[in-house]
Amino acid sequence: MKPPDTPQLSLLQRFSRFLHLDIPEVWLRFLLAIVGLVLAFAAALFSTVSRESGNLWATLVLASAALLLAVIVGLTTVPYLARRVAGAGIRDAFDYDVTRVGIVYVGIVLLIGIAALNTGNNLLYIIVAAMLAAIMVSGFASALVLRDLELDVRLPEHVFAGRPMMGGIVVRNPRRWLPSFSVNVVSVKKDSGNKHWQWMPTTFAVPPGRPAEKQWMKFRDYKLRRVPKIKASPSIFEGAAYFPYVPAGSALKADLELRFDRRGCYRQKTFGLATRFPFAFLNKTRHVPLGREIVVYPRIEPTDEFFEVLPMITGEFETFARGRGDDLYLIREYMPEDSARHVDWKATAKSGSLKVREFSREDERKLRIVFDNPSQGVISEKAYEDAVSLAASLSWHFAGKNTDISFVSQDYSGDPDVYRFLSHLAVVQPQPQSSVVERLQPSDDYNIILTTRPRGGIPTALWACSYFVFLGPK
Repeated sequence: MKPPDTPQLSLLQRFSRFLHLDIPEVWLRFLLAIVGLVLAFAAALFSTVSRESGNLWATLVLASAALLLAVIVGLTTVPYLARRVAGAGIRDAFDYDVTRVGIVYVGIVLLIGIAALNTGNNLLYIIVAAMLAAIMVSGFASALVLRDLELDVRLPEHVFAGRPMMGGIVVRNPRRWLPSFSVNVVSVKKDSGNKHWQWMPTTFAVPPGRPAEKQWMKFRDYKLRRVPKIKASPSIFEGAAYFPYVPAGSALKADLELRFDRRGCYRQKTFGLATRFPFAFLNKTRHVPLGREIVVYPRIEPTDEFFEVLPMITGEFETFARGRGDDLYLIREYMPEDSARHVDWKATAKSGSLKVREFSREDERKLRIVFDNPSQGVISEKAYEDAVSLAASLSWHFAGKNTDISFVSQDYSGDPDVYRFLSHLAVVQPQPQSSVVERLQPSDDYNIILTTRPRGGIPTALWACSYFVFLGPK
């Protein structure tokens, strides 16, 4: 069984190893291309001789073989060598994908070309030339359509996981006279494998396979090797936005619906402008370097656990924060230290004893939400994600309840801005750190603490001013 980290070799590299030749792939491709072109030229010459001798079948087979060899060399060697000599910016500027229409069209051109070679009909030669010219015109026109186009991707400021949000894609055509047709804005996807190809320096020597002192010619070269790829962040944009017509000197905008299933930081460095104009032979994509980043907050949809703990948290919080303010909390018996202006005379008349109104103190409704981030493996991944979602839901709920709220976590600075805390929860991961509950001191704040610590490990002073949500074990 082959080890999982063994690089996969191309067919040419396997052929080179079979012959015990340590030849770089570029030289092997070059030599095979020369051999293929020589064979194609020889087949073309023999097809001419066969036609003059009147052997129709030999002419057909040899002419077809000549065309087939030339096409194989053109498709396998020319793009490979072009990628080597071109700079990285030029290589990454465009992507070319042959469509089904293009494949059928090339097949028709080959058939007509074979017929032209066999019959010598000048009209067929003219048709083949016109069809080949159409391919060149298609490539030139598609490049002209995408040239100078400007792209802008506008993202919403706050995004929650599981909720659709609207963004925008703007395509500008700064040219004065030339419009663009059939433009698609797409996400440029790189190879998603665990490894990628990279050029590594090497030396090509003649004759190969001999000691260095017996090699009379050496060339500095580069060899393709597969190296592990760094895992990329998930991309922002996965769909496509279509602009059938972009007038000259104008900008068009398309709404973009974004939906992210998981929290986290999403980045994308490159977008693509693609077109099949004018004949749909090729799908040409121009890479547009445009860096965008968006932080997706955890889900804040009320869950069963949220509805279960919210009433108890609210009740204990109101009990902790009751005082004298504007919101009526309860009517109770009169005490000597109470002011006469708070006496409820209707309740007093009904009960026969003095009753006073007690209000919640709005200026002292201080709440502190504590997310005690557990270490790796303490709870399951699903339980951890549920805990993060519950902390985000509670934060979002109480932030809109006229409450002086603050937040505490291991790697959080304590900024009272709810969006800053949601951004922290968006990227938080289990860390092997000490529990934040150990250094949490009692204060005027009422605490909502989400922790995996056992009940016996909670400081006694926190029980009177805190509500604990104990996260389930693994």
